[in-house]
Amino acid sequence: MSFHKPFTNYLYFSFFLLLISSCKLLSPPEKQPLPSLAKMPASFDGNTDSTSLGDIAWNNFFNDEYLVNLIDIALKNNLDQLVAIQRIEMARANYAIAQGATLPSLDVRFRARSGNIYNNLLSGTIYGDRNTVTQTQNHFLGLQSTWEIDLWGRLKNRRKAAYARFLATERGQHLLTTTLVAEVARLYYELLGLDNELEAIEKNIELQETALEIIKIQKIGGRATELAVQQFHAQLLRTQSLGYEKRQRITELENQLNLLLGRYPQTIPRGESILLQHLPEIVNTGVPADLLLRRPDIQQQELELIAAKADLEAARAAFLPSVTITPYAGLHSRSIPSLFNTPESLVLGFLGGITAPIFQNRIIRSEHSRSAALNKEAFYAYQRSILTAYQEVMTNLQKVENYKKAYALREQEAEVLTSAVSTSNDLFMAGYASYLEVITAQGSVLDAELNKANTRKEIFLALIDLYRSLGGGWTQTP
Repeated sequence: MSFHKPFTNYLYFSFFLLLISSCKLLSPPEKQPLPSLAKMPASFDGNTDSTSLGDIAWNNFFNDEYLVNLIDIALKNNLDQLVAIQRIEMARANYAIAQGATLPSLDVRFRARSGNIYNNLLSGTIYGDRNTVTQTQNHFLGLQSTWEIDLWGRLKNRRKAAYARFLATERGQHLLTTTLVAEVARLYYELLGLDNELEAIEKNIELQETALEIIKIQKIGGRATELAVQQFHAQLLRTQSLGYEKRQRITELENQLNLLLGRYPQTIPRGESILLQHLPEIVNTGVPADLLLRRPDIQQQELELIAAKADLEAARAAFLPSVTITPYAGLHSRSIPSLFNTPESLVLGFLGGITAPIFQNRIIRSEHSRSAALNKEAFYAYQRSILTAYQEVMTNLQKVENYKKAYALREQEAEVLTSAVSTSNDLFMAGYASYLEVITAQGSVLDAELNKANTRKEIFLALIDLYRSLGGGWTQTP
């Protein structure tokens, strides 16, 4: 089967027209600009200092050696942290794949002569002369390379997107580190707060046991009733049950902390009382623009935005034709026995091709629409992360200040009520106060001690949140 040359030229011309029409049909959509970002305020509540609390390494920010040791264990053994490291490795591999797509491939090829009609058709239409010996008409053994010439930047943008996502996974691991450091510190200070609450409860149990013995003696002497004894006894039972509730809460927090440390439940060693713990010093909050440089979540969202933009550009390039060249070198012959007769069987050349999608219009446009939507989603997520960061800093700044003032008042309240317990006992012994006033005074001082410990704990938690919100917690000193 053969074709005449005029018919072959007609096929060339028809193919060329089809290629041009497909390029017009699949012209890339126009670029849609993204909306502008909301302007960030110039300072946090009037503070324009360039230094930031977030610049302090976590092992310098926390002063408790027990806490520093726990954080160090968590960073080494936490399972989520280990998973994040593997995600970085996967992203690194994806980048290597995308980078390799821009380079020529080199394969060892062996093709046996097919001898069917398609070889004859190919030799008659593309090569024109049937007597021309071509690669497809012979047995071939050799090397063949395939290289897509990236005229429109499609492969380059795919590589750029993969690299941005690789960096984003690193920032994601930094984000996990800041979260892990903050969570370990939070649980540790909550444990210290519960320890102090349990200590206050046990101290009040001793006072209430003493008061119960006194009221029993007074009942024997006729100065008190059975009702008073029951009231004192009920108060003691309530306080004792509250102690067991605190012990259970301590067990739960210790187990949660051990899970973060990647180990089975065991006792958590702790430092001095939370009332004696040194508060981390707030140096400065820095300017809001520091958040863009320090916070891993903002950096991660920015890199995701870069990756989404690169994906969109690659999707636009998919509308355009792709050019591929295929150099080859090796041995060829019409028969296998003569394949290794050199130099007669040596061959060197290359093939070239242009590919333009025609019947994939809907798929390519849908992929472009999806990439455009993902680009906008990444943009809005980036803007949200900036707004969230600023809001967290402002909230935690006020929280630290307000809880410090509240703690000063709680201390005064506890001192006054402690003195009130002593006064009520003296008045009761002298017959100037009722047993109900003594019970009320004892209950009030217990509540005041618990509230004081809880407020002290909240100061530490607010400082931890402020440190994290300023982008601190993912670096440490060597």
